[in-house]
Amino acid sequence: MIDRRSLLGGAGAALALGLLPGTTQAAPLGKVRELGVLRVVVYKDNRPWSWEEGGKLAGLDVDLAGAIARKLGVRADVAQLVADESVDDDLRHGVWKGGLLGFAPGDLMLHVPFDRTFAARNDQVAIVAPYYRESFRFAGMRNAIDLEAPPTGWRGHRLAAELDSIPDFYLIGSFGGILAKDVAHYPSGAEAVAAVAAGKADAVLASRAQIEEGLHRGGSLTVRKGPLPAFTSPGWDIGMAVRENSRTLGDAVEEVVSAMAASGEMKALFATYGVEWTPALAAG
Repeated sequence: MIDRRSLLGGAGAALALGLLPGTTQAAPLGKVRELGVLRVVVYKDNRPWSWEEGGKLAGLDVDLAGAIARKLGVRADVAQLVADESVDDDLRHGVWKGGLLGFAPGDLMLHVPFDRTFAARNDQVAIVAPYYRESFRFAGMRNAIDLEAPPTGWRGHRLAAELDSIPDFYLIGSFGGILAKDVAHYPSGAEAVAAVAAGKADAVLASRAQIEEGLHRGGSLTVRKGPLPAFTSPGWDIGMAVRENSRTLGDAVEEVVSAMAASGEMKALFATYGVEWTPALAAG
């Protein structure tokens, strides 16, 4: 199973779509337009993609959800999903069955790995519209650490990473565990980046989007230019999911996302958060 943390990561009105798990059906395009609402599921506390600030939802995925809904001629009802142990579980709760405490599944879920093996295993959903290529980066304070040094040269420096993530496993487990005692763990990659910006850590290994958004907020981080030795994650595509019987909606969303990419709207949306938009490899 794909653990969301290993990739790295409230609810809207229930409307008339139902409240209890298993009693609702994600809507195909015709039904979405009839109701005038597109229920979009995003992850809770997943900055810069989706998070709550001042009582309002913000983030790349939140803005993208609104843009997709507008282009379909409906309004967006954005619901936050608390990540479970695996993305397989998240798809079950967020798209085709629903979750505990009455969480109603959405018509569309964002920030889903676009991967053929993963998609084949989750046959209750269709994974569509790859919209970004994510990867990891190492960044830190220029005068505090030699970012281009081999990782063994970071011994004794304060390193930050999201708990139980690929960056965490790399830093504490590689090179004989020489860096394990130097790693401070944070609930999210965004918080690890913020710790470096605040002077609480010297460097961070996190997703590129998390680091670039942190820089956009005023951080003075410098990003390592060279690759990390023995780091096995080449990056991954991020897409969306609809229920298997809602492929008409999936096709319409793919057309919207493709048009946004071609027009430069996707690039501009990401730039709002200081993130350089990189097309998904699967998008061609």
